[in-house]
Amino acid sequence: MSPRVQVGLLAAVAGLAAVPYAGRPLSPDEGGLLLLAGQWSPGSSLYGDYFVDRPPGLIALAALADAAGGGWAFRALGIVAVVAAVLLSGLLGRLAAPDRPAAPVLTAATAALLTVTPLFGGTVVNGELLGLPFLIGGSAAVVAASRSERWLPWAVLAGVLGAGGALVKQSLLDVFVLAIVLLVARRRWGALGAVAAGALVTVAVAVAGAALLGTAPGELWDAVVVFRHDAAAVIAASATGSTTTRLGGMLLALVATGAPLLAIALARRARGSWLWWPALAVLAWELFVVLGGGSYWLHYLMGLVPGLVLLTAAAAQRAAHPGRLVTAAYGVVATSTVAALVWVAVQPIARPEEPAVAWLDAHARPGDTAVVAFGGPNILQATGMSSPYPDLWSLPVRVHDPDLDDLSALLAGDGRPTWVVVAGTSLGSWGIDASVADGVLADHYDLRASTGDWTIYRAIHQGGE
Repeated sequence: MSPRVQVGLLAAVAGLAAVPYAGRPLSPDEGGLLLLAGQWSPGSSLYGDYFVDRPPGLIALAALADAAGGGWAFRALGIVAVVAAVLLSGLLGRLAAPDRPAAPVLTAATAALLTVTPLFGGTVVNGELLGLPFLIGGSAAVVAASRSERWLPWAVLAGVLGAGGALVKQSLLDVFVLAIVLLVARRRWGALGAVAAGALVTVAVAVAGAALLGTAPGELWDAVVVFRHDAAAVIAASATGSTTTRLGGMLLALVATGAPLLAIALARRARGSWLWWPALAVLAWELFVVLGGGSYWLHYLMGLVPGLVLLTAAAAQRAAHPGRLVTAAYGVVATSTVAALVWVAVQPIARPEEPAVAWLDAHARPGDTAVVAFGGPNILQATGMSSPYPDLWSLPVRVHDPDLDDLSALLAGDGRPTWVVVAGTSLGSWGIDASVADGVLADHYDLRASTGDWTIYRAIHQGGE
């Protein structure tokens, strides 16, 4: 069986492994992105009437999925990203080690095993997953530009794809890290300039397109750069033990995948290849992003895939066969991925927002609005309600409205939402002072239900039931 056929089979298997996730309820990020993207037009906040600290490429992809059918289309987009990542990993392996038939198969296997494991957050569609085709494709283009006499189109393509990754999530700068390390080492100054030019033109086009939809360039800079700095300060100052718990869980999941063992085995095998240092630099950047954000969500681990694929390609440059240690490491990773997939199939991941969704579906009326406090925008998306409060996620609330002054004014005003859905019994949380807002909520809302983790209130004197 030829390497190309094997790569195609790996991509098909990976895509099929992701299919069972497609029909499950949307996560908060998935539902929130669809809700936000579906109303993206000139409005009162960054993206229409809502705010999210993400660049416009991710919102554009969510808008595409929303227009194509909503939740199932967004999940289908994730499957496409998985398949594309595996195929592009095979291309990267072939470009990096054209004289090693096993190279594209090994790089594709690395991507296939890690993009679908639930331990890397593979059960949901997120920015890290949607960015993979841009990052791996861009890395392949950088490798080609570093070796080819016709480097110009490859370098421009690398810049375009690298910018595409950063436009999906601002920390996805892997292609540029690789370009700087590899092209400088090879003294490909013209290629490096072409990468920069391709990236700048792509970003300019994206920013101009976003501006046409009402997202001003200055506000976009504040959201994707300034806000992240402010958010990091809030997390550092106010985060509780839950953050440390998530960090421990994320690191435990990383070890359980076998990815650290694979990285060590590949690094030892790759030592001395011309791609070794560039691959390590990219992987170091990815680890910095995973650990430096402060939130430690499981899907951040998906951001390690491009670096591990590059390290696989570097190892393939050194030997025709992977060797015992690398083979054993792949066995561990494969066993972990299969076991995690079976476990999730037998014990589906519960969505704690479902009880609130079911209750509101039974009691809300057409035209009702709601505020979810805080961080469950999939409740709004699932029930078809909009929110008059611009911050759909909890971190923006902690940065923009930590004393809940804006929310209190909204709840006491004439345009207050019909429903307020609270995680727990108080609007307060770490980094949020609800001492005033809880009183405003009690004055203007009636308690209607407690279901699951949620408490549901209805506005008083708004045509009560």
